[in-house]
Formats: sequence, C-alpha cells, structure tokens
Amino acid sequence: MPKAVPVLLQDILNTNPEFFYLAIFTLAFSIVILSVPSLIYTALKYGLFDKNDLYRKNHKRNISRLGGLAIVGSFTVTILLFSAVINYKEANFLIASCIILAALGLKDDVYGINTSTKFLLQITVAFILVFFGGFRLSSLYGVFGVWDMPSLWGGLFSLVLIIFLNNAFNLIDGIDGLAGGIGILTSMVFGLLFAMMGEVCYSSIAFALSGAIAGFLKYNWFPAKIFMGDTGALIIGLVSAALAIKFIELNKYNAGGHPAFFSAPAITVGILIVPIFDSLRVFTVRILKRSSPFKGDRNHIHHRLQRLGLKPNWIVIATAGSNLAIIAGTIAFQKLGNFFLIILIILICMLFNSLITLGLCKKDRLTK
Repeated sequence: MPKAVPVLLQDILNTNPEFFYLAIFTLAFSIVILSVPSLIYTALKYGLFDKNDLYRKNHKRNISRLGGLAIVGSFTVTILLFSAVINYKEANFLIASCIILAALGLKDDVYGINTSTKFLLQITVAFILVFFGGFRLSSLYGVFGVWDMPSLWGGLFSLVLIIFLNNAFNLIDGIDGLAGGIGILTSMVFGLLFAMMGEVCYSSIAFALSGAIAGFLKYNWFPAKIFMGDTGALIIGLVSAALAIKFIELNKYNAGGHPAFFSAPAITVGILIVPIFDSLRVFTVRILKRSSPFKGDRNHIHHRLQRLGLKPNWIVIATAGSNLAIIAGTIAFQKLGNFFLIILIILICMLFNSLITLGLCKKDRLTK
C-alpha cells in the first residue's frame, strides 16, 4: 500500500474491517447532511425548482431538484479519500463515470436535455465502465440458456444492463423517499454481501453510496424538502449496476472451489427487483397501448399504490419491506438454481401487481 496512507487506517482495515466500513458510511452521511441545506438555500436564491412536467408530479410547492449533487459529491469524495487505503485503482473509472453522468443529470434537472444527447452520454459512461473499468459479465450461469460469453458479447450485454438500470432507478423516483429508500436497501445489501465475501473494494463502494443516500433521506422523506433529480437517480442506478455486475462475476463457479453465494444472478435480480419489475411492467403496458415506452405517465406501481390511498412514507416502507423479503428468500433458497428463483421472483411480483389491480377495480366500483 502507498506509504502516505495512515498506518492507523491500515490496521483498522486489517483487524476490524467493520469499523472501516462504518467510517466510510459516516463520512458519506455527514457530507450530505452538511451540504444539502446550502443546496436548498441556493435553489431558493436563484429559483432552481422543479417546475416542468407538473402533470406527473404530486407536490404543490416549489422544491429543488439539486439534491443529487450532494449524493454524487459525497460519494465521490468518500471513494477518493479511501481508495488509496483499499488500493483500488479501478475506482477512478467509476468516479469518472459518475462525474460525467452527474453533469448530464444536472443539465437535465436545471434546463432539460434532449433524449438523443442523454442516451449518447449514458452509452459513453457505460462504455467507460465496461471496457476500461472491467465491469463486464462473462457468464449468465445458464439464464436464458446462456453460459460463458465471449468478451465482446459480454461487454455489449453489460453495457445494455447498465443503461437499463440507470433509467430504471430514475423511473421509480416518483414519490418522496422511494428511489432513496430502495437505493439504500440495494447498496446496504450489496455492501454486506461483499463484506461477507471479503471484497473490501466493492463493499467500500456500496457503503459509501448507502451513507450518502441515508444522509439525503433526512431531507427527502415525506414531505420532501428537496429532490435528488436525475443527477441522484442516475448515479444510484449506475453504481448499483456496477456492484451487481461485480457480485455476479465474483461468484462464478471455477476449478478452485465453490462461490461464496450460489445463484448470484438470481440474488442480484432479487436485490434490484423493484426498479427492474416496475420498468419492465411500465414499458410493456405502454407498448401494448401503442404509445412510446419512454413517454412519462402515472402508471408506475407507486402511483397505483397512491390511488389505493397509501401515503408516500407507507408506500416506501411497504415496497422496501417486500423487496427485503424477496432478497432474504432468494438468499435462503439460493441452491434451488437461477432459473427457478428468477421465475419465482417474477411470479411473486406479478401476484403483487394483480392484487393492486384488484384493489383499484374494487375502489373504482365503490366510487361509482
């Protein structure tokens, strides 16, 4: 390790890594807690508020969308400070990707940006992570009948996956605390799993993100004082996608022994099921209605739960609780195999969605 790295931090990392992770979480949390009030003040001073697309919004007062700056700033600073301790040079590619994506999100939050430019920059960011940072899948463990993949095809699939998860987290950012609540659950679970595997680099990244989101949730919990905007949602999606890819890759079967976790792709789907299922459901419904899959509406699961009468805070709690139950069940039954577990997860989500539909139909009948 570099000589400039404090010996104390090295000793803590080698003897009590849990304190090292706690320090990362606390630093990221503290930076956001201290910086968000300044962002709110800046928004008030210069009139930087979410005034567009009001038909899909639930708030009736001006609220800043600059909260994502605190998340990405905190995450970036924390990783830069601790990357020397964990000796993880590939973190530079993740940081570079986050900075580019943050600039894209900030432009979209303040002035708006056309779809083609947004998509082109997302491809650029995903390309950096996949082909320079090494965040690339080499196998799907038989999911969809695919096992080992050539580097090119694995890289292209990983690129599509990163872009999809990027936008999936952005799509669930529709009510106070939801994207943040699911984001902190996702990053905390990945952090704990990587810590159990002894993967200090990736657990540090996960705990830095969870700390930043936790600090932001103080101001974003219902009723929200600030929103994360595209800047925050895109960063959460990007880092979650990178952690998901590494979790699957580090749990491959090899001649040297068994992986730390079986059915890693299924566990990953379980961790990310909320943004995955909601995005796929919404895109499918829009296509069946012959409208653009990228045209916004109020047909997301959180919107449907709102129509049932649930308050935003209870929607977040119910959604995160269901997500946690699916994660626990997938890990508990990990030896049943990827195909069975993924199908089971999807069926559970379809059942949950059907119950919401029945509830809405019953409510509509009663109001007529």
